[in-house]
This record gives sequence, structure tokens and C-alpha cells, in this order.
Amino acid sequence: MERRFEGKVALVTGATTGIGQATAVRLASEGAVVGVNQKPGLDASETLARIEEFGGKAFPVVADMRDPAAVTAMVKEVAERGGRLDYIVSNAAINPFMPWNETKIEDFDDLFETNVRGAWVVCTEGAKQMVAEGHGGAIVMISSISAHVGSPDQVAYCGTKGAISMLGKALGAVLGNNGIRVNVIEPGAVATNMSAPMLDMPDVMKYYLDRIALHRIADPSELAATVAFMLSDDASYVTSATLLVDAGFIVNAEL
Repeated sequence: MERRFEGKVALVTGATTGIGQATAVRLASEGAVVGVNQKPGLDASETLARIEEFGGKAFPVVADMRDPAAVTAMVKEVAERGGRLDYIVSNAAINPFMPWNETKIEDFDDLFETNVRGAWVVCTEGAKQMVAEGHGGAIVMISSISAHVGSPDQVAYCGTKGAISMLGKALGAVLGNNGIRVNVIEPGAVATNMSAPMLDMPDVMKYYLDRIALHRIADPSELAATVAFMLSDDASYVTSATLLVDAGFIVNAEL
């Protein structure tokens, strides 16, 4: 595999499973040293083992995205252990399926503190580190098709993803002066632990497969490849962009 990220250091949040895990493995397989973020109580060993299989280099870093001090310390730790910081992939998120009228204030706060404030902190602290190092860099924020379409059991979650899509665009607009690119990936249906409860329902699976133009669910590695492109010099003139990676679902979507 091409080693586009040789000599670079990346931090990937929410990297124990799903898109985050696949992205950490992809970046490491292309030469990056990767800080693999895990939430306290979770285990990054599977991700680290997969990276080792590819001959890559990585180390675990622990932080709950709801804890700004821990996230800030994590960014510093990755820069210190890696010797620099070039890339941030803000992927960590939660998605508890619940109707709007059963969403308590505590649920709402948990969603926004994890998905939005956590993304804000890791990206802005990462950007400050890159600015201090003076070499530019790239950031990818993982949003969702839910930034564009509603879902009866994900109303508050949709709000978090709409916020992330706009945060990425706005950050890109102000960080360009420092040679830092910021882009947003908006995945559609992907086979992850987060989506498993939904995709395990035959009627929901049929709904998606009927409307996805390619008639299949994405593998996390396909999203990782997209993230890798956005971080790489192949996307050197792309910033403040949102890229919908949904295999043509949204043009057929209906509530």
C-alpha cells in the first residue's frame, strides 16, 4: 500500500470500533504514527493488533470526549509521544436511539457534549498544536447523512451532526491562514456497532437497500479510505468541504 503519511502523526478519536478503528488502521498502514483514542472502560487492543498486522505504529490514548481537560491533555500527549501532530480525525460519537418525546435533558446534554463539544475541543486544541508547530496539517470531522435527513428515533442526534458539518466548514475558513485544511465526511449506512441495532431489523435493512443506489451497506474500510484521501496531499486544494458518502441514498430518502 502507498505510504502517503510516512513521518506524520495522527490522532483518531473513537478508534476502538467501526469507522474510527478502520481509519486508524488505514492511516497507520500508510505510514502514520497513530494515537488511538479509547473512552475510559473501552479497549483499544483490537485496533492496535490490526495496526501491528500491517506493520504500523500506534499507541493508545484515553479520554472521554465529554471531558474537555482530558481531551486537551490527550492532544498534548499524542504530540509529545509522536514528536509532532499532523492530523486529527474527530470520529467519537454516541447515538442512542430514542424518540424525541422520550429524550430527556440528560440525554440531550450527553449527545451534544460528546458529539459536538467533544469534536470542537479535539479539533481546536489539535489546530492550536499544529499552529504552534508551524507546519500546517489536516482535520477530518465525521458527521452523518443525519445532518440532512431526519429519523424518528434520532432527532437530537441529527442536531449534533448538523452542528458538526457546519463547524467543520467554519473552522476550515479560519484555519486556512495556517495551512490547516478542515473537511467533513457525512457517511450513510455503514456496518458498525453503532448502526447494528437498526441494520439488524429486516424492514429497516430493506428500506436502505431499496434506496441506496449501490444496493449495499458500506464497510468501515470504505469510509476510512475516504478519510485518508481527505487528509492526504491528494486533497491539497480541498477545505471547508462536506462530502456525502452514502452510495446515492439521500436522493431517494424519505422519512
